[in-house]
Amino acid sequence: MSKFKKVLVAVVAMLVAVVATACSSNNSSSKNGYTPKTLTIQFVPSQAATKLEARAKPLEKMLSKRLGIPVKVSMSTDYNTVVEAMKSKKVDVGFLPPDGYVLAHKQGAANLLLQAERYGVKQPNGQATKNLVKSYRAEILVKKGSKIKSWKDLKGKSISVQNPTSSAGYVFPVAELKEKGLDVVKDCKLVTVTGHDQAVLNVLNGDTDAAFVFEDARNIVKADNPNIMKQVVPIYFTKPIPNDTITVRPDMNKSFEKKLAKAFIAVGKSKEGKKVIESVYSHEGYDYAKDSDFNVIRKYDKIVESAKK
Repeated sequence: MSKFKKVLVAVVAMLVAVVATACSSNNSSSKNGYTPKTLTIQFVPSQAATKLEARAKPLEKMLSKRLGIPVKVSMSTDYNTVVEAMKSKKVDVGFLPPDGYVLAHKQGAANLLLQAERYGVKQPNGQATKNLVKSYRAEILVKKGSKIKSWKDLKGKSISVQNPTSSAGYVFPVAELKEKGLDVVKDCKLVTVTGHDQAVLNVLNGDTDAAFVFEDARNIVKADNPNIMKQVVPIYFTKPIPNDTITVRPDMNKSFEKKLAKAFIAVGKSKEGKKVIESVYSHEGYDYAKDSDFNVIRKYDKIVESAKK
């Protein structure tokens, strides 16, 4: 009987040790943060969503090779969808425009990982420079020959815009014109479209009088319409807007986060990777950034909010 008790005590002790180890392991995992076994990435459409998803798919293999885990890429319907998906922890990484990032960060849904680099744009004709920059501008486009010659002529006119979280397609033009004395939310007819290419085409086809787009969105329809630069022209440019972001879940493991950042930077520097990110967002690479770089977005958001009241 004493032998049985000893065996029983030994078994109980082993079970306690196993449970304790498991709990310790879980606590350690919790403290270290979330490390994905399959990385989920979601993009927002800056042009036709179906085209972008097909172009972004090659990133799955490129990142998987560098991270050692499966990677799944998908396209959302708009900026808010990505934020909600990250908040509910259904998406690990979001490619968000600056305003979308600020919204996500405010809601505790995302932290900044990297910022995109693009070639600068020079006017006229929206040609790319050879200099990599971390900012861009929004522009207001009208049809060539339009009676709209400046922002002052926009009152009462129809304007193609993007979702209200789009920095170039909504926030910056709305905020700056509000500061100048034109409340486009109240004094113009805003037509929400999906994709800056659609906004350009709306102006070309006469569906709206003007469009708020990034500089120079005309290039994304140039392949289908070589004369677009002459047919649709800019009348206004905003102040610089911080470039797009790559954001991650706030609870992500810091070591994995660093590995992920290096993977994205490496993809951007590779010939094959650069080709992909150029085709998706006109990105030329990725670099580190800090949250305070986006304070101008927060300022303009407040102006836009006041315009809605």
